[in-house]
Amino acid sequence: MKLIKKFATIDIGSNAIRLLISNIYKKDLKLFTTKNSLIRVPVRLGQDAFKNGKISKINITRLIDTMKSFQLLMKIHDVEKYLAYGTSALRSSSNSEHIIKEISKKSGINVEIISGSKEAKIITNNNEFLIAKKTYCFLDVGGGSTELILFKNNKLFASKSFKIGGVRLINDLVNSSAWDKLELWISENLKIHKNIKLVGLGGNINKIFKISGNNIGSPLKKTLLDITIDNLVQMSDFDKIIKLKLNPDRVDVIVPAGKIYQFVMNKLNSKEILVPKIGLADGMVFELLKKL
Repeated sequence: MKLIKKFATIDIGSNAIRLLISNIYKKDLKLFTTKNSLIRVPVRLGQDAFKNGKISKINITRLIDTMKSFQLLMKIHDVEKYLAYGTSALRSSSNSEHIIKEISKKSGINVEIISGSKEAKIITNNNEFLIAKKTYCFLDVGGGSTELILFKNNKLFASKSFKIGGVRLINDLVNSSAWDKLELWISENLKIHKNIKLVGLGGNINKIFKISGNNIGSPLKKTLLDITIDNLVQMSDFDKIIKLKLNPDRVDVIVPAGKIYQFVMNKLNSKEILVPKIGLADGMVFELLKKL
């Protein structure tokens, strides 16, 4: 096996910005990837975007400084190719065009703001789920949006992005009609299929999985998910930070995000959810591999 390249993927989310640096190996004409490093910076762009319709000057500066640091890290790692995508917060900001121009000018990183449907498609770029005769529903809960993606027999059957997310919920920006639309889509697109395996994606479900004490590699039972969220509701912010070692920017969104997973599982009557610990940045690596 030979290390041939390093790739980087940048996910500019609503609650945080992530840089994933991946090793690309080659053996017998096949390509393999492993994670080299993952850096997460808690810049909550969604707080501005969803409440005020645009990102503030303070957070623009923090975002640009983050991208400058990412550019230096990519240089140190000798990264050959990269992708940088902006999601719900930048999609919702009236000044997003100005922001991506400033990022390019000051850091040299070119950012593409992607649609909810493209985000959903990229998230499912993972060979682990390319299994014929199986039906998967990917449920990705972010700060600003929730993506549902239905895959059956290796084919994308349906996908939809909803303006429901952890940051929106803590700011009381999700009305009853948004939940109704989510429920209707589940009823029309998911309930007609049998034996759907639900796959949970996103930082919050990964943390809930870890806190639950569930065995790694085993599905998280709905009963244990409910117990874990109930326990989180009763804990103080201090205990969440000190005892559970949650980042401060995770403390206020983990329960609202967890309730979105509960909502979908209840509507689907799902007894368990797979938590493979993958996300948008991982799917973006496969986008780069396609170009080799």
